[in-house]
Order: sequence, then C-alpha cells, then structure tokens
Amino acid sequence: MVWVKICGITSMEDALAAVELGADALGFVFAPSPRRIRPEKAREIIRRLPSLIETVGVVVDAPLSWMRELRAFCGLDTLQLHGQEPPEVAAALDGHIIKAVHMGSPRPISPQAYPEATLLLDTYDPRHAGGTGRIFDWDLAKALARHRAVILAGGLSPENVEHAVGLVRPFGVDVSSGVEAEARRKDHAKMASFIRRAKGWISPTR
Repeated sequence: MVWVKICGITSMEDALAAVELGADALGFVFAPSPRRIRPEKAREIIRRLPSLIETVGVVVDAPLSWMRELRAFCGLDTLQLHGQEPPEVAAALDGHIIKAVHMGSPRPISPQAYPEATLLLDTYDPRHAGGTGRIFDWDLAKALARHRAVILAGGLSPENVEHAVGLVRPFGVDVSSGVEAEARRKDHAKMASFIRRAKGWISPTR
C-alpha cells in the first residue's frame, strides 16, 4: 500500500485530522516558506502524535549541526533535505533521510544518486526549492521508480494522485498545497479524498 505524507503541517488540528484520516507521515517545514513552522510549535504537535506516525522535518541547505539539533529537539524521525545538499551531507546524518531531487532540471538524476537516502521527486523550478504545486513529466519518475523506491511529489491532488500512482508505482506520495483550503490550513475533505485515492480506498459509489 502506498505511503502517504501530508506536508506543510502548521496546526494541531490539521495534524490530528491527517492521522485520523490515514496518513503515514507528517511533514514540518523549517525553511523559508508560507508553511514554515517554529521548532517549538512543531515539537508541541509531535509530542501529541501516535508513535507510529512518521514525522519529517523539511530543511534547505542547513548546517549539519543545526539539523542534528533540530531533529533531537523536535523528536523528528526523518530529515528531508530539499536544497542543493551534496551526497556527503546525507551520508553524514544518522537515521532516515529523504533527499528531494528536482525532475526536469538541466542535470538528469542518476538512479544511483544519494544511496543513503530515499529520493523524493519534485518539480524543477530555478527560483524555488519546492512547494510549487506544479507537476512534472511523470515518465521521468517512472524510469527512476523502476530502479529504486521513490516518493512522488509536485502538484499532486485528489484529482490526479490515483493516476500518478498507477503510472509511476512509487513507494510513496507527498502532498501539501494540493490538500489546502489556503496556505497554512488543510482542507480535511481534500485530505480524506487524497489518502483514499492514493491508497486505493475509493468507494464504488463515488
């Protein structure tokens, strides 16, 4: 069954709703973004989550020492490197690491890139590290997914996630703006629909 991460969590209400609706992981953004959250607030939310929910801290080109301190302070299970971090940085961090790579960039991604990390495939944009809400050519993701487990991101929504999962066959999917009512606030009906469709839980009456 496809692993589902709801990213850009900023409130306890949205976090608990995502858990109740069947999300496998929650993402907290600690880099410049409309969805940025203070470490103190993230820690407060994480302390109230069930232990089986994976918590992911999204960082961009941050110092190693700061990332280690952040993970310990917040109680994060995983760090998601969403900048230009080299393989050496991913290898230097203990524990589970997700490395975002930008599909459609001038530099193609090798299937052997970042062997210590799980690759998250996001849309290339020279101006933004992520969170563009735009899809890329999923055939590029399909080619990578034949060689290793990947997480598909970039412009996913309740309307397209079922098709994306069927085409790419990723290990997991990651969504943020596609399930929002507005920046920093999730639409719980959209989250429910996204998770059902990603996991193949579509009711035959719909």
